[in-house]
Amino acid sequence: MTRFVTPIGLDHTKKGTLIIDRKHDLEFRRRVVCQKSDDRRRRALDKRSSSEYLHRVRAEARPQTMTLRPHTLFLPQASLTPPSPKPSKNPSNSFTPTLNSPIYPSLSLHHHHPTTPTDSGILFREKLIYLESHLNVNPQKALHLNPDFRSCPLSSVKSVEHCLSSMGIELSAMGRILDMHPQLLTVDPHSHLYPVFDFLLHDAHIPFHDIRKSIVRCPRLLVCDVSNQLRPALEFLTQLGFKGVTCQTTVLLVSSVRGTLLPKIEYLQSLGLSHAEVANMVIRSPALLTLSIHNNFMPKVEYLVQEMKKDVKELKRFPQYFSFSLEGRIKPRHRLLAEHGFSLPLRDMLRVSDGEFNAMLIEMRLDCTGLSH
Repeated sequence: MTRFVTPIGLDHTKKGTLIIDRKHDLEFRRRVVCQKSDDRRRRALDKRSSSEYLHRVRAEARPQTMTLRPHTLFLPQASLTPPSPKPSKNPSNSFTPTLNSPIYPSLSLHHHHPTTPTDSGILFREKLIYLESHLNVNPQKALHLNPDFRSCPLSSVKSVEHCLSSMGIELSAMGRILDMHPQLLTVDPHSHLYPVFDFLLHDAHIPFHDIRKSIVRCPRLLVCDVSNQLRPALEFLTQLGFKGVTCQTTVLLVSSVRGTLLPKIEYLQSLGLSHAEVANMVIRSPALLTLSIHNNFMPKVEYLVQEMKKDVKELKRFPQYFSFSLEGRIKPRHRLLAEHGFSLPLRDMLRVSDGEFNAMLIEMRLDCTGLSH
């Protein structure tokens, strides 16, 4: 407890006032000390916050190294980070602008730099997307059957598309053609496609409006060489007696003369038919030259001679016999006729529909019944 001594000459009535003043003075000093301590802590916090903010601002302002990552679908990952420049001996010229330098704020990779692995990956993916979404062509099949497609530019594909479109081939049919023959994606239209169209127009004399029909019916025309395939086939057909070809018979132009056309003519002649008779049969039914000798001609001739007991000479009158299904039409109708003891010419037996054939069979049975009575 604080003891206060009253100074000499000081009135005892002032003693309480002096004690109160000293208490107020101590309280004031304590508050001042606390205020200073709080001010020091606040300044320390503000200084630390300011330092952190400044550090963050500098970090955000520091130029970042640009690294482009390619699409990893087909190409390995690569980086376009430029190498660090070597220090120059001349300090005044030691600055080397980089890709992020303010001197080149809008530097274009495509115009100022050669194609990089990343650029190739982006362009390659763009080409695949165009192939699948626009042309409806299977990219995997195209890459498998035509490896050159991997390195060809998209402009090459578009030039092929433009060429086919100029001949009246719509996009849906074009996609089917390119999906069947992906090798067309990388050809030069001027050296490969336009010569085929020129041949069809001027040598085969197919009207322009039928060019599209010819290509859609037989897309293989576009992958055949004019000198080695198309022109020799046309000459063979002309010698056989064809007065040109139509959009229905252009399919014959893709067949090899020695490997396909000539062997079929020789087989039909081996049945006892003359060359003129065979030529007339083929002209009347050009589809004969598209049929297989072993899978079509031989089994049908064997059934005709051994089961139906007919002469091969009947083929001259109805060469379309080879176009009908052996199991689906020829055998069932012959057996129905044979069960009732009837026989019909090939034309009458095969050309009518099932309903007409059944009606004809019933009428024949009724006629036989009426004759028997």
